[in-house]
Amino acid sequence: MSTIDAPERAAKPLEGPAPRLLVIQAPYYEQVVGGMRRGAERVFAEVGAFHQTVDVAGGFELPAALRMALTQTREAYDGYLLLGCVVRGETDHYTFICDAICHGVMRISDETGAAIGFGLLTVDTLQQAIARAADDRHNKGAEAAHALLAQVALRRRWGL
Repeated sequence: MSTIDAPERAAKPLEGPAPRLLVIQAPYYEQVVGGMRRGAERVFAEVGAFHQTVDVAGGFELPAALRMALTQTREAYDGYLLLGCVVRGETDHYTFICDAICHGVMRISDETGAAIGFGLLTVDTLQQAIARAADDRHNKGAEAAHALLAQVALRRRWGL
């Protein structure tokens, strides 16, 4: 990890009912994605959020699953959290997959205005991913959950 320490954060209370959230995860690297999910679940618990989790085969499937969820469940959930991990290999596959995932999620975000938390690790080594899924303040799943809750709060503030 870097020498810069991540800030300690507490979830900010949300106005209105407890949020209903859908976690879409690509658990190819179960230790990593599971750690990120547990970090997010701790944040969700701080605000009393209800959440459900669905699995997809891999990171590449995250945008399509998000699109399906928005099509089928738009009224059922206040927000969507995406979790996954892509580790660099020896080929260009890493670059193409990461670009496709990020562009796909951004396009859906722009088109729909949905509250989305994006927890995709793009790392050089599995050790880097494990460090970012640890049970500490560097947990990227928790960071993505904070971002998601901030988006949910903003949508509620603007009556969306």
